[in-house]
Amino acid sequence: MNSGTDGSPGSGGELPADSPGQESSYRDNRQHVGQGVAFMGGFEGNLFIGVPPDDDVSDRIVKPRLREGPYPGSDVRDRLRVFVEPPSHASCRKTLDSHLLLLRAGSGTGAGTAAFALLAERHGTGGITGLDSPDDLSRWHPKERRGYLLQGLSPVAADALGEVALTQLAGQLRDLRAHLVVTVRTETALPGDTHPWQVTHAPPPPAETATRHLRAMAEAGDLTVGQEAAALRYLAAPDFAGHLDAHPLPGDAVAVAEGLRELVVAGKSAASVLDDLRTGSPEAARKALAEARDRSDRIALMAAIALLPGQDRTVVERFSTVLRPHIDGRGSPALANATGPGNVGARGPAGEPSARPDVLGPSFEDRLAAVGARLLPLRYGAGRRYPVQPVDFAGRHRSDALLRSLWLDYEGMAELLWRSLDEGPHHPGAELAAGRAIGKALAHATGPDTLRQLLPFATSDKRWRRRLVAHALGEMAQRPALTSAVRGQMYDWSRRAPVTLRCTVAESCGGSYGLAHPATALRLLDTVLERQETPEGSLRTAVSFALSALLSEDTNHPAVIALLREWQAAGPGSPRHDLAVHAVGSMSRTSFPPPNAPGVRRVRLADLLASHPERASRLVVTALDDPATHEAMATGLSLLEGDPDLCQRTGFPHLLATLAAVAQNHRGVLRFVLRRHRARTASPDERNAS
Repeated sequence: MNSGTDGSPGSGGELPADSPGQESSYRDNRQHVGQGVAFMGGFEGNLFIGVPPDDDVSDRIVKPRLREGPYPGSDVRDRLRVFVEPPSHASCRKTLDSHLLLLRAGSGTGAGTAAFALLAERHGTGGITGLDSPDDLSRWHPKERRGYLLQGLSPVAADALGEVALTQLAGQLRDLRAHLVVTVRTETALPGDTHPWQVTHAPPPPAETATRHLRAMAEAGDLTVGQEAAALRYLAAPDFAGHLDAHPLPGDAVAVAEGLRELVVAGKSAASVLDDLRTGSPEAARKALAEARDRSDRIALMAAIALLPGQDRTVVERFSTVLRPHIDGRGSPALANATGPGNVGARGPAGEPSARPDVLGPSFEDRLAAVGARLLPLRYGAGRRYPVQPVDFAGRHRSDALLRSLWLDYEGMAELLWRSLDEGPHHPGAELAAGRAIGKALAHATGPDTLRQLLPFATSDKRWRRRLVAHALGEMAQRPALTSAVRGQMYDWSRRAPVTLRCTVAESCGGSYGLAHPATALRLLDTVLERQETPEGSLRTAVSFALSALLSEDTNHPAVIALLREWQAAGPGSPRHDLAVHAVGSMSRTSFPPPNAPGVRRVRLADLLASHPERASRLVVTALDDPATHEAMATGLSLLEGDPDLCQRTGFPHLLATLAAVAQNHRGVLRFVLRRHRARTASPDERNAS
């Protein structure tokens, strides 16, 4: 997927803060975001619909499921919208009365959602903070009255627990009226004296989970009353009840509910829905690959769909075309000739060679049907220059299962997929789909090469390849067993000499990994700017993008403001100082990142002053004292004062009083205050002369 390499800062669309034309009014750049991620454009399915360039789709961020730090209340509410209370919930409530609960559970049983529900009962959906899975609980101390959640206790951390440590921790939680829930995988051993705090999680009945999802679909308007009733009747039928008896996990119940929605809305048959449900298992994936092992065309198509789920048919078909010759090369010459492009479909009904070769070959839809895939409905959106027709497998988890098997079970297949990604044309959005798919596959890998195989793309001079690695790392870090390994790998790369590796670290901080671990992400961004060199345009763009991603959630604003002040205090000409000058200058004059640069949320000086007045005022003082940002900050303050709405929203009179109070000890602030005073008291002739 070749594309142009990164160039100067202009290649990322960035302009210096003092470039002509940057002093546009704040009125032309309004964008208000509470929680979540905002983009200049819109989304349709997995694709970004925005203004040119098309590479804006690379800037999409997938919200993390696990976090280190506060969970947005909206995220928790979304998780609990279809929550079904499990049979073990009463025991969990009773044990949590001690303020500490060790919730033992198998993978995929819904223990995480149950933990959110338990903590939300005590602290509300906005009062839950996530802990990092490698944290040593024997050394951790709660700091405030909140609900704390640690998902996936590591075996090393489990060994450090004991009755004495947990009794002390429970006492600290009780003193603060805080609560802690720790989910522990069934196979992780715990010391025997921790039994009073343990409860074994039992998943809710799958039929109840499916019913709750169907009712939620009706509440959202996705099903009519009649369709909901029909779906519930099918759910109670022996075929679907039997399927749930054999597949009792919550995820299986969700898949059944989604299948029933297609049945009653799109008119699919019950038999086809059941077939789709069965094809998502690892066993079904291995069987499908085994049946197609002598057909390179089918293997290539299955691999393309699994690696690029939900992408347009042209993207999938082109990747399959690039991959197929590599797969042909794995077999014998005779096999390659027998299944070459000119011979696909050139056999009679009984498998014998046809007397007349099929020069047309099977259609794309026939090829999809042969591997259990389908074309999804066309998608349109405002601003999109063309429609998109996604391709995906019929089974809900078939893409994940197929790619995992191809990647891990068949020698050399992973290398062929990497090579094909490298050789094929780049399509905007493919790095997101491929990165997440690869991350999910690598989450099941073992050994030292699990992360090493990302290195060639991580050192690429093409941004889309580095974004692919960032998406893969973000997906892997959502698995508690790999969180520590991913963090260690990024710390190592952040200190390496190649700028491209440090760019990849910054891109990862500007993704789901950064939102899940904001404190770690800010430390990593500080490290990538440690070397005493002028940051290249690609590195500055990557760090700026990461900061904009972190600023997309209001809870991260104080930490980002503190980091910018720290960078501004670094020596002039250092990478940290240069980045701070760029960021502060941009948000003072227009927004950060600038309107024509990659970014997730455009933050202005007014936004920070309105939401964090005390911290932002300290940033104003630091910027006015720095000759490199004094003029930009002075211009930004003048723009605020000249806009009545923003003047009131930012509490500008109070800010002026604060600046006047500290002016005596800050030369830059004194300069601004005196200049403003002279400008307001000068006669009209003096103002015209100036």
